Amino acid sequence: MPLLRSLACGFDGKNRPMICCPFGFEKTGGLSLLPNTDVCGIQNDDRIIGGHQTDLDEHPWTVLLKYSHPRGFTFKCGGVLISSRYVLTAAHCVQNLQLYQVRVGEFNLVNKTDCVQDDCSPDPLDINIEEIIPHEDFKPDREKLNDIALLRLAQEVTFNDFVKPICLPIDPTLKNNNFEGYDMEVAGWGKTETKSSSEIKMKLRVRVRNTKVCKDIYRQIDEKISENHICAGGINGQDSCEGDSGGALMGRVDADNNWMAIGVVSFGPTPCGVAGWPGVYTRVTAYIDWIVSKLRP
Repeated sequence: MPLLRSLACGFDGKNRPMICCPFGFEKTGGLSLLPNTDVCGIQNDDRIIGGHQTDLDEHPWTVLLKYSHPRGFTFKCGGVLISSRYVLTAAHCVQNLQLYQVRVGEFNLVNKTDCVQDDCSPDPLDINIEEIIPHEDFKPDREKLNDIALLRLAQEVTFNDFVKPICLPIDPTLKNNNFEGYDMEVAGWGKTETKSSSEIKMKLRVRVRNTKVCKDIYRQIDEKISENHICAGGINGQDSCEGDSGGALMGRVDADNNWMAIGVVSFGPTPCGVAGWPGVYTRVTAYIDWIVSKLRP
């Protein structure tokens, strides 16, 4: 509703309220706090290979969520920068967990400074979280619906070639697109086929599946898939997995060809990467109004 109010533009001849839809990425209300396509969704090089290590400056919006641990700290989830102050992630990543920081600009968890040949990135930064904003209707012990959250950072992030925000699909023409058949990517440091987590940021290409087919698959284990979900993948041995929770299902779906966060990694089969069982993501276009309503300067 806050977004609708921000788009109000007077009354017609019968005194009925009119809503003016923004064209492209024109900003009104809370939308003005999101970066435009001259800033978001841009990486230095286009490299399209699935299931491999990312390059040093690839998917620069990918972040790690840092939790306190008896032996110091641990990373359990991911997310993506959507502005200089906000990270988009999954609600199940912020429930009853000792989340306190976000790490930006990371590539290899083992190295303090990451270099590929003569190209080196600045050291990653750990930034305190000022506010955790899970969706109010997320019910972790029941249906896996509304699995989306925002993190407001305690300070603004300075963008560079290795730290940038991803775009959100705010254009009204994208709202009713189910993206079926689109090729997307996921990236993160989650589980691999050989170890519990990867030291280096990895990426995988996945294809969006038909929602009705996905519903039928998950009905077998009494998991409800709604129109607010998006399903992708389902190829044996290839899937987003536990450590990637909260990360983005990303695609280039508009005329500007910028990367956009289309889904948020929510849940999937156990074990990961079971043939015929796609991963399930929270559909970002269904929550644009909610996201915008939570943003503040």
